[in-house]
Formats: sequence, structure tokens, C-alpha cells
Amino acid sequence: MKSSKHTELGAFLRSRRERIRPEEVGLVRGPRRRVPGLRRDEVAQLAGASVDYYNELERGAGSQPSEQMLAALARALRLTADERDHLYHLADRPVPVQGGLSSHVHPGMLDLLTRLTSTPAQVITDMHVTLVQNPLAIALLGDQSGFHGQQASFVHRWFTDPEARRIYPEEDHPAQSRAFAADLRAAAARRDARDTEASSMIADLLDRSTEFAELWAEHDVAFRRNDRKRIIHPALGVLDVNCLNLFSEDGRQRLLWFTPAVGTDSAGKLDLLAVITTQQLTGQED
Repeated sequence: MKSSKHTELGAFLRSRRERIRPEEVGLVRGPRRRVPGLRRDEVAQLAGASVDYYNELERGAGSQPSEQMLAALARALRLTADERDHLYHLADRPVPVQGGLSSHVHPGMLDLLTRLTSTPAQVITDMHVTLVQNPLAIALLGDQSGFHGQQASFVHRWFTDPEARRIYPEEDHPAQSRAFAADLRAAAARRDARDTEASSMIADLLDRSTEFAELWAEHDVAFRRNDRKRIIHPALGVLDVNCLNLFSEDGRQRLLWFTPAVGTDSAGKLDLLAVITTQQLTGQED
């Protein structure tokens, strides 16, 4: 049986869907489009949901979306922070604390990410939790959406899971470790003293990683703003790239994008990465 909140949730989703132009979210406006804004199937695609499931939500059929699905819908529909909070209220879900997988991504950052179609780019939190990636970032770095809890943080995985380190050449590991520890200290310093996400992760890393504990004792503090790094790709080998950062106003989120380092062959490799990504998306094989 429908409740008034379920009905209002459907109406709210529909109203937000109808105000967005396809080109604003990286979609092509076809010549036969008959509806204002996005179609239901397009929202479902952007949010990673089935079309039937999204249709149920708009009909107010009684489904209660998970917090992860609500976060995906908020990003797909480019909701403001106030609109995102209202969406959670209508779904009878608590508004998540900023920093985790369900963190709200500012619509401006999502807009920039959508426009970065020729270079790998992603939005992460200050704890290095990946919130959203474009297809080229997934092709370069792997899909980061399958991690949960503290493991969602790449910094945490770096110091606790040897598999996470395969992305960088072994000789680069000490420099990466030092940079991650200094960046984490800078990020923790910006957070409220009552914030437990950062303190809990730091305590866990101190307990589980001797390397992290030794670096933490050095008290280095420095945000990672612009790095040159080498990334190992399983098909293309080592790519020399510049990793550039755009910080949100409160410093809690960063838009990262990768460009080829000057004087290397990485520009051609990134072009090949785009070809590989297109083939994967279309299901084509060589």
C-alpha cells in the first residue's frame, strides 16, 4: 500500500528528472525526445539501477531505496545538498555523515567530471574514498565501487592490503607511503575534533601497519595537490602521468584528473586507453 511519503518521493524524483537536460549529464539529446529533461531509463542508467526498479520509485510503489542507491540517485539528478537531505527524509533514511561512500558530491564537481571526457578523472574524499569515476578512470585505476567500510579508503588499503600497491612500481612505494601519511595527517587536522572517521582509521592503521606507525611518528603534514606518478596498467604497461587536484571549499572532497607527463610516451598510451574503454562500453573485440 502506498504511503504519502512514497508518493512524495516519486513526485520529487520526477520533478528533479524533468529539469535536467541530457547534455548536462553527458548524454546525447536524440532528435525524437518527447519528454522534458531526462527519461526514466536514463536516470536508472546514471544511478546504476534497473529501469523497472526506478519506475517503481517514481510510481511510489513502496520500495525503500538503500542509502547507497539514494546517494547514486542524488548524483545522477545533480541534487544540491538541501535536495539530497530531503531525498533521504522522504525515503526514511538518515542523512549520511560526509566522508563515507554515501557522501554528497557537489553538483559543480559532477558537472566538471562529466565534461572531462578525454582524460581519466574521479572524485574522492579527503580520506581517499572514491565516490565517482568516469569511464577512463575506471579503465586506468580499476573500478573502486566494490569496497566498503575502512577498506573503501585507498590509503587504508595501501597500508593493509599488498594488492593495492600493484598499481605503482615497487621502487615508488616508499615515496607514495610517505605522501599518503602526510596527506592523511593534513586531512585529519581539518576535521572537527569530534569526528571519528579519521581518528578511527588512523588508530587502525597504527595498530596494523608498522610502516604507517613509523611514518606517522615523523609528523609530516602536506596535502597531495599536484603529483607526478607512474601507474602500472595491465595492458599498456607503465604510464607517466600528472595527477592534478581540485579541492572543494571545505577540503573534504577532491576532483582528480590525470594528464600525460611531458617528454614521455604516455600521451599515446592514454589515447589507447580511450580506445580500450570505448570497446569495453560497446562490447566490441579486436
